[in-house]
Amino acid sequence: MNPLNQYKLYKGIWLSDKEHLESELSKENCKSLLSHGGFCVRNTFNFDTHEKTSFWYIIKDSFEEIELLSANTRAHIRKALRTYDIRTITTQEFIDFAYPVFVSAQQSYKVKCNVITQDEFVSLADSIKENKHNELWGVFIKNTNEMVALSINTINEVSCNYNTLKCKYEALHNSTYPYFGLFYEMNKHYLQERKLKYVNDGSRSITNHSNIQPFLIDKFKFRKAYCNIKIYYQWWLKPIITILYPFRNIIPIAKIQSLLNMEAMARGEI
Repeated sequence: MNPLNQYKLYKGIWLSDKEHLESELSKENCKSLLSHGGFCVRNTFNFDTHEKTSFWYIIKDSFEEIELLSANTRAHIRKALRTYDIRTITTQEFIDFAYPVFVSAQQSYKVKCNVITQDEFVSLADSIKENKHNELWGVFIKNTNEMVALSINTINEVSCNYNTLKCKYEALHNSTYPYFGLFYEMNKHYLQERKLKYVNDGSRSITNHSNIQPFLIDKFKFRKAYCNIKIYYQWWLKPIITILYPFRNIIPIAKIQSLLNMEAMARGEI
C-alpha cells in the first residue's frame, strides 16, 4: 500500500480521508509520509470496533423519518423547513454567498481563530472545485435568499463526510434552527435517497471548540464508531512531546495543547 494515496496533510498532521479502509501502518509507511513534511501521522484502525476505545468517529448509519425523532427535534426541524430553502449548491453559489457565513461563524468561536480573508476564501473555493468528490449544501432564508449556513461534504465509496459546517451567529441564536433543517435534509439525502452506508461528522475533537457532535448524538441519533489510534512523530518532535506531556493541562498554547490531547487519547488516558 502506498500511504500517500489515502492520507492528506492537514494543519501539519497526516490524516486518512477513508477511515473505514484505514489499517495499522508500519513505521516505514509513516516515515514515508513524514518525509513529505508534517509533524506527525494520526493512524486510526479497526474502524467501528465493538470494543470501547479512547478514540472514535461520530457516524449515523440509518435514517429515521421525522416522526421517529423527539417532539422537540421534530418542532425545530419543521420550523427550519418553513423558514429556509435547504439544498445542494454549485461552486459559483458558494463563491457568491458563503464568505459572510464563514466570517460570522469564525468570529463567534469560543476558541479564537484567525478569521478567513477574502483571498483565503477564494483559495478554498478553488480547492473545492478541483475535488470532484466534494458536494456543497446551503441554507437560504426563503424570502430574501440570504445564505445563513452551509456544509462542505466529501463523498467516498460508501459514506459522506460532513467536513465543514458554518452558520451565521445570529441565525444560530434566533430560534429558526438552521442546523436542524440542514442535518435532517442531508441525512435523508445521503442515507435514504442515495443509500450510503453511513454519514460521518468526523473524529473525536482534540480542541473541544464545538458542541456539534453532542448535538448530533442527542438530536439525530448519531453514534460513536470506536477505533484504535496511534500517533507517529517526526524524530525531533517525539522527545518534546514526552517532556511536555505531564504539563498538558496547564500549557496555554492551544496548538500544543491540542497535540498533547491527541497523545493522551492515543495513550488511552482521556
